[in-house]
Amino acid sequence: MTVVSVSMPESLLDRLDEFADEHGYTGRSEVVREASRNLLGEFEDQKLEGRDLMGVVTVVFDHETSSAEQRMMEIRHEHEHTVVSNVHNHVGDHYCMELFVLEGELDEISTFVGKIRATNDVLSVDYSVIPVDDFEMALTG
Repeated sequence: MTVVSVSMPESLLDRLDEFADEHGYTGRSEVVREASRNLLGEFEDQKLEGRDLMGVVTVVFDHETSSAEQRMMEIRHEHEHTVVSNVHNHVGDHYCMELFVLEGELDEISTFVGKIRATNDVLSVDYSVIPVDDFEMALTG
């Protein structure tokens, strides 16, 4: 197996080690491998291919120590055909939360989420995706 070096803040490394211990992993490498497989597989769900999707993306960042807010605005404008709605809230003394509502196909939504995740200083990214036709069937069915 190939050995890879990864840079991360000490606090994240501590959390990773604690998680490995608490959940019975043999070490941090096993956790990182599983997380990588899950991340790469997230948008490879064949049931979502070619369908209109609705997505919600929540992003948290520290507005005092980063340029993440500017990058959120840039990404929103780059994907204005996918972003249906965007809400910006201040949380606590230093944090901002961006909530994006998206509508589009799998590749458009996965590209959007990928750009958000790749933004420096983002503290948290959470999202969900649902096919629009599933939602419509639940309402009429």
